[in-house]
Amino acid sequence: MVVGLLGLVAVRGLAHFWPHTIIQATYTESDGSQYKLIGEVADEEWVAASRVRDSGVEIPEDVKVVKRMQIKTGNRDISGLDFRWLIAENLTDITTPEEVMLVERREWGNLYGYLRQVKESGNVVASDAEALPEFEQRLERALSVFEQIREIENGEIGTINYEVERLRLQERGLALKGELTEQAKAEIEAAKQEQDDLYQALKGKLDDLNTQISRDSVVLETMEGTEKEVPLKLIVQYKQPNGLSWFQKVADYFHQVWLFLTEDPREANTEGGVFPAIFGTVLMVIIMSILVTPFGVITAVYLREYAKQGLLTRTIRIAVNNLAGVPSIVYGVFGLGFFVYFTGGSIDDIFYPEAAPAPVFGTPGLMWASITLAILTLPVVIVATEEGLTRIPKSLREGSLALGATKFETIWKVILPMSSPAMMTGLILAVARAAGEVAPLMLVGVVKLAPTLPLDGNFPYLHLERKFMHLGFHIYDVGFQSPNVEAARPLVYATAFLLVLVIVLLNLTAIMIRNRLREKYRALET
Repeated sequence: MVVGLLGLVAVRGLAHFWPHTIIQATYTESDGSQYKLIGEVADEEWVAASRVRDSGVEIPEDVKVVKRMQIKTGNRDISGLDFRWLIAENLTDITTPEEVMLVERREWGNLYGYLRQVKESGNVVASDAEALPEFEQRLERALSVFEQIREIENGEIGTINYEVERLRLQERGLALKGELTEQAKAEIEAAKQEQDDLYQALKGKLDDLNTQISRDSVVLETMEGTEKEVPLKLIVQYKQPNGLSWFQKVADYFHQVWLFLTEDPREANTEGGVFPAIFGTVLMVIIMSILVTPFGVITAVYLREYAKQGLLTRTIRIAVNNLAGVPSIVYGVFGLGFFVYFTGGSIDDIFYPEAAPAPVFGTPGLMWASITLAILTLPVVIVATEEGLTRIPKSLREGSLALGATKFETIWKVILPMSSPAMMTGLILAVARAAGEVAPLMLVGVVKLAPTLPLDGNFPYLHLERKFMHLGFHIYDVGFQSPNVEAARPLVYATAFLLVLVIVLLNLTAIMIRNRLREKYRALET
């Protein structure tokens, strides 16, 4: 059942990236009117004829079932529809012309049509047969300029904004302490002026790049018979899948998968990639693992090696076991109230008074999400580690003590290394649970779209106070909060399969470490 479920998710998700054939056909409505149709066949189904009649389509009474086809026609900014359910029998004159083009845009989704003209500053520079080579050349240049613009805006200008904000907080902090002397104020103003000079230089370069990328556009003839002009700065890529060979389709398939893994999301997360969500998921799990492992191990060592085995110890063990069954949303509420509002608010009051009323740590973020999940998975690590400590023969402890080692040295150099495979088992279980949790993260740090990654080139480089994206929440958001459900459905499957792969890779890494430790200390156990 598990293999079948994963297979279904994988097929539904990965098939989304295959370059589908674009059809051109004539569709006949119930009233006899006809119109030209261009798009991809997204789905097919057989439905009861009564269901189709209820939607207003005339079907003969002797027909019991009808085949419907879901056609992705795109052109949402023109027709308002991305997908259409049509009666298969009413589709006639179906062809697959090689010159029909799919243009993926940064806004309004895909555009299907025929390339007619290439323009520069409103003037036609190529048309018809000469348009495609000119379009390819100018699109390549536009994409290169777009990457330069994004690097300047998100990188260099982002660094300047970060530094200006730091200077503002520094000035306000000195003012609150009564230490804002004229000299300090002059130094801060000089630093601000230096950043402003850098910004003006970058702004000039940015204006020049925006002028370059805005001058070119293409004109496509759509299925409605109208011409649509699209600026090249809004085009992500184009393809003519009907003219691709099988090897070219395979190459395009892997290219689309790579873009899905490395690009940022667009259009309310229904298009683009999921790289910020992958990054946030892995980083959160790593921080959670660093936090939960020492606390879990210390607790297990205390309960097994130091604590007196009595009523109190048994009560603690019962409490630990019961914590493993607490619903995860309860941990989220606890994390929001204790960590975010109480602890984070106290940190802001003590260390960041200059930032008030804007919170720094007194708001959901990566650190609080990691700590909340560390507490959620702590019982698993404690139980697994304690089981590993129990399996170590008593003779090893006695032998170490007999050779003159202290109890701490015995635990540190003998017991803990030999129980490390059990610790890794607990960590594996913790990672498997934490990576897939969504409910608590919605309260303590995860967001629909994070403007910046928690890790960048600005000091202190790892920004634990920032909000982040998560694959699990991304699946929920795309699947249940998306304004374009039909377009989002394949991405739900693809992201779900990707989340499973991420969890498997994290677990395999931990399993490899555990197996190496097990082989290393197997001789001592025997």
